[in-house]
Amino acid sequence: MNEIIYLNGFLMPIEQANISVLDYGFLYGYGLFETMRAYSGHIFLLDRHLERLNNAVKILGISIEEQDIKTAIRDTLKANNLDNSRIRLTVTPGKGTMVPNPDTCSEPTILILATHFQPYSEQIYNRGYTAIISNIRRNSQSFLCNIKSVSYLESIMAKQEAKKAGADEAIFLNDHGLLAEASMSNIFLVTNNALRTPAINSGILPGITRKFILELAGQSGVTVIEEDIELKDLFAAQEAFLANSLIEIMPLVSLEHTTIGTGTPGHITRKLMQSYREKTRQSQWF
Repeated sequence: MNEIIYLNGFLMPIEQANISVLDYGFLYGYGLFETMRAYSGHIFLLDRHLERLNNAVKILGISIEEQDIKTAIRDTLKANNLDNSRIRLTVTPGKGTMVPNPDTCSEPTILILATHFQPYSEQIYNRGYTAIISNIRRNSQSFLCNIKSVSYLESIMAKQEAKKAGADEAIFLNDHGLLAEASMSNIFLVTNNALRTPAINSGILPGITRKFILELAGQSGVTVIEEDIELKDLFAAQEAFLANSLIEIMPLVSLEHTTIGTGTPGHITRKLMQSYREKTRQSQWF
């Protein structure tokens, strides 16, 4: 079956989709996106993703209807007969003049892509990820860190750094030399059996999965700390992991060829992995 996408109010085969060359998402990287995951046909934490999107579009001055988008996402999944899938929602101001002026964009572009998602194997989770430290720095003073912008160049370049080094991920430090996040995920570490993660003002994306994990940890009796974290703390951690909507919770076992903890997924990491997977099967989160 041909892949069906949603574009500006209509479902259509992907081959028939057209977006203007004057779209500000293309011309200027002016736009937002959300990546979500569906389990058994239900989008996990959908309302939280749309809440983050709504907060961001207000900053960029783009007008959208949340209920219409929610319906469109579900219609796109149904049209593709998808069960376990990844969903990419993109919103831009739409077509404008070639001279940058968002006021000339009258209708936003709303694009929804949904494809089958094959979960990562247990072998990968048991092995864990390796990482390097990126040469790129996150600017903790920039508002771009706090929104999921389509201006994704830094993250892609950092991911390429990791690939060239034979690693799975690249870790960003911020402009103060403190720990920020990975190229496409948030980072957590365990010190003295407490779960620590960089604070929002460290120059990180306020990840939906990040927040949910902090809630799970608190419910499990794990001490949670959001704070400034030095790089040396990550090297000295008992355990560490990365998290986003697609990988869920991925153990981080090595940084710059230095083993973290025992070099295997830690106890708290595994505990949270299990709790997270259980929640994905509970209907109240969809």
